[in-house]
Amino acid sequence: MKKIAEPAWPDEVHALLKDAGVRQVAIVPDAGHARLIKLCEKDKAMRVVRLTTEEEGVAQLAGAWLGGEKGVLLMQSSGVGNCINMLTLSIACQFPLLMLITMRGDHGEFNPAQIPMGNATQAVLEAMGVIVKRADSGAEVPEMVSATLRLAFNTYRPVALLIGQRVQGAKDFRKLTESVPQ
Repeated sequence: MKKIAEPAWPDEVHALLKDAGVRQVAIVPDAGHARLIKLCEKDKAMRVVRLTTEEEGVAQLAGAWLGGEKGVLLMQSSGVGNCINMLTLSIACQFPLLMLITMRGDHGEFNPAQIPMGNATQAVLEAMGVIVKRADSGAEVPEMVSATLRLAFNTYRPVALLIGQRVQGAKDFRKLTESVPQ
């Protein structure tokens, strides 16, 4: 069986976060961020906090900033809808909020439930005052993370990087159902 090479961008993103002094990583577990999450968990200088729901990450990162630490919120696009009310906290209190969001509901999506929020993610974030950038290839991700880190932490604004589904590859429903025992 041929082993598929893991993408390099999570390693580069971890190095960028570390170099920028990010110490807190708020997550709702996500397959798209799995490698990055593992790297952050192994890093003794970073604290990974598993959330019950994504909006808790906004409050956690507000507290991190008030306590003198930088943080990042890793989530999937379906979790953006859970954060809408909390996003105003970053704007009203003028603290940086960096969100790295793996997209669902776009390129090759098999799950109809992911499509509405996947299609609305950018518009919803922008309507709430979040600066939104997008990467649609693994090669773009590190450069875009570097830019969004600077943008969020230099301007004290909420910034989201949408990591397109092409970067992760679309899940295949047939493969998922073939692996389920009958």
